This record gives sequence, structure tokens and C-alpha cells, in this order.
Amino acid sequence: MGFFDSEIVQHEAKQLFEDYQSLTQLGSSYGKFDREGKKLFIAQMEEMMARYRIFMKRFELSEDFMAQMTMEQLKTQLGQFGVTPQQMFEQMNYTLERMKAELEQQA
Repeated sequence: MGFFDSEIVQHEAKQLFEDYQSLTQLGSSYGKFDREGKKLFIAQMEEMMARYRIFMKRFELSEDFMAQMTMEQLKTQLGQFGVTPQQMFEQMNYTLERMKAELEQQA
């Protein structure tokens, strides 16, 4: 069975994409959130990024040709912006940590 033939993989990919889209839309109103809303948003982003990192690791570890091609495409796309997948996750974590620090300063 191929990597993308798995119902589990298909479900997780769909769920990650939907969650990312929802959080991105929600994030456009981040400045209007109260303190607790901001904390909740940050926690949800951290949880989603952890799930995304695990999903990406599955691609890396898979011997399936399509999974490997998908990883290469992602690396190529990110490379056009001068970023590796690792740097993408580090930047996201940095941004979330900065958001947390700003919340603490407002306390």
C-alpha cells in the first residue's frame, strides 16, 4: 500500500489542512482577542505545528516514492524562499514564543 493510500494519512492530511486554514483565518483577528483568547489561539497553533511536524516526519521516514516526491517538492518550494523545513518550524516557534512574551508583558 502506498503512503497516500492509507485512510489514516488521508484523514490526517485533510484535518491538518482544514485546521491550518481555520487558524489562519482566525489569526487575522488576533489583535481583537482578549488575553485568554490570545492564549488559546497560541496553544492551538502550537498543537497544530506539533501535528504538522509529526506528519512531515512520516514523509521523511517513508520509503514510498510519492511521499519522497512530496518531501522534495516541499523542500524545493521552501528553498525558493531560502528556507528549509527545519527553518520553517523554527521560525514558527520563534513567532509563537514572541507572541507569548508579548502577552506576559501585558499581564
